[in-house]
Amino acid sequence: MEFKLIIKKLTNTISKEEEIEFNDWYNESKRHKNYFDNVKANYQNDVYNVDVEKGWNAVSKRIIKPKTNKYVFWRYAAAASLALFLVYNLVINKKDSLTTDPVTPVIVNNNIKAGTDKAILTLEDGSDLVLEKGNELITTNLSTNGSELIYNQNNKSNSEIVYNYLTIPRGAQFFVELSDGTKVWLNSDSKLKYPVSFNRESSRKVELIYGEAYFDVSPSTEHNGSSFIVNNNNQQIEVLGTEFNVKAYNDESNITTTLVHGKVNIKFQGEDQILLPNQQSVLNKNTNSISINNVDVSHEISWKSGVFSFNNKSLKEIMVVLSRWYDFEVEFKNKKVENEEFVGVLGKNEKIEDILANIKSLGMIKDFKFEDKKIFIE
Repeated sequence: MEFKLIIKKLTNTISKEEEIEFNDWYNESKRHKNYFDNVKANYQNDVYNVDVEKGWNAVSKRIIKPKTNKYVFWRYAAAASLALFLVYNLVINKKDSLTTDPVTPVIVNNNIKAGTDKAILTLEDGSDLVLEKGNELITTNLSTNGSELIYNQNNKSNSEIVYNYLTIPRGAQFFVELSDGTKVWLNSDSKLKYPVSFNRESSRKVELIYGEAYFDVSPSTEHNGSSFIVNNNNQQIEVLGTEFNVKAYNDESNITTTLVHGKVNIKFQGEDQILLPNQQSVLNKNTNSISINNVDVSHEISWKSGVFSFNNKSLKEIMVVLSRWYDFEVEFKNKKVENEEFVGVLGKNEKIEDILANIKSLGMIKDFKFEDKKIFIE
């Protein structure tokens, strides 16, 4: 978060507590001082009125720092207005000196594009509707503008529950607000099953069939004490009102549940596991075992805010994440580079060729090429 403090320092919006934190960071090393001086020197004089919170949430950054078998790449930007961004690249060499070294964008003709808001809605009668920009719909139960789906909160059922399905293809994302007011952000290659309206007399149950979803659950106090339950792969997550992320892809061996706010109870094989904020449960599908770890939740939920945050992830793991968002296949011609680790954040609107060009500039890969929607990495 030091960049956020730097922007606040430069725009005189820093609080007394943050000033202390900034000074501690600044005086910690010569590299930090050089880092700040470089940012200050490049900062545009006409950047005023910066909305730091919005700027940070929209941040897309790349600092390139070679280490032994580990590389850090960030691109960062501070939003001064809707049309004005300060963007620059930095390279820190092994001597800890700081120099500007922008990477020239690579122009490649390919069919691989960044994802967009898109989903397939399966109605209770089995019919499918494609939801995307330009496709608007209003019915008794729901409304959509093509970028989000909102269910009628006044429509509560005391009779038989009927379900809708929302399927998010690769290269897409979508937002849905359920009839109880619970907000759900769905990542690429995901599928959610949920009631059109919840029964007033029982728990509110949904199922994440596969994929990744961030839940902001409507409190039980607004629903006669009714708890909210997310089912997935024999795991049941019970909450009363909280925010958490569930990642459960079919092609991954682990299912992770990350708690942001509140408290959840994870039920698995007859046992209960209480999860507290900044904790993550890891369910191993191969061993049928579950463990609880402390994590930095910002890395786990960054996708929801328009960026991918990688903390000590291998190139192979990163390409899996990117392949879902950009909808491509990847083949490593050189298997040795698969396990090289990275730390950093990438904006979800980056061109895939620019991302690969920056990785190549680190010396991590020799080259890459495109064939239709497949990428070969050498």
